[in-house]
Amino acid sequence: MSAVKYEIVEHDGGWAYKVGDTYSETFASHDAASHAAHTAAREQVRPGTTTSIEYEDEKGRWHAEVSSGDDRPEADVED
Repeated sequence: MSAVKYEIVEHDGGWAYKVGDTYSETFASHDAASHAAHTAAREQVRPGTTTSIEYEDEKGRWHAEVSSGDDRPEADVED
């Protein structure tokens, strides 16, 4: 099972959560960013429906695969 780590960081004159190299929108306070990250983490682990997805990789190649609705990652927030 994969894992997703949400980090609360200072960003753009405020606070944001970050996953890998991707930042969320900017929040006015650390608490607001933390609340949003915890909400996103809860949603990340919720089962969904099995569906087809398409995505482009870093080399510009497109891929199609089936994403199982019950194959959810672990999610953690680091304040």
